[in-house]
Amino acid sequence: MTLNFLARHRSVLIYGASLAALLFLMKWLEWRFLIADYAVELYGGALAIIFTALGIWLAVKLMKPKVNTVFVEKEVIVKTNDFILDEQELARLGLSKRELEVLQLMAEGLSNHQIAERLFVSLNTIKTHSAKVFEKLEVQRRTQAVDKAKKLRLIP
Repeated sequence: MTLNFLARHRSVLIYGASLAALLFLMKWLEWRFLIADYAVELYGGALAIIFTALGIWLAVKLMKPKVNTVFVEKEVIVKTNDFILDEQELARLGLSKRELEVLQLMAEGLSNHQIAERLFVSLNTIKTHSAKVFEKLEVQRRTQAVDKAKKLRLIP
């Protein structure tokens, strides 16, 4: 059946195939002339695409965070039942009662403003007491002061 179909429509198939080949040849020649005429623009466009892709890749690489933060939660048990104030260390450092009180409130996690309200003094007074505590304990920050005071058994 297929051979019969091919035999009957042989001239139409040859004509269609030759037209397709001719059309392909014309498009190929048009493409060649198009490339020859616009070679600089095509190369420039290709370079633009490459550099755009490179820029996007580089931006993604540079914007990634370099450090992954891992939060570890631990249960901390603090024994405050058997706390005894080390009077000798307190005397050696020369901390006043008010400075010790400010240090204890720092250990509770209160801000300078909250400490000032609780002790009924001005914010500048608390800042002065905090600076003196830092100076006497030879630390830079509140957390260091609280940690050192706990190690020296000045606060529970």
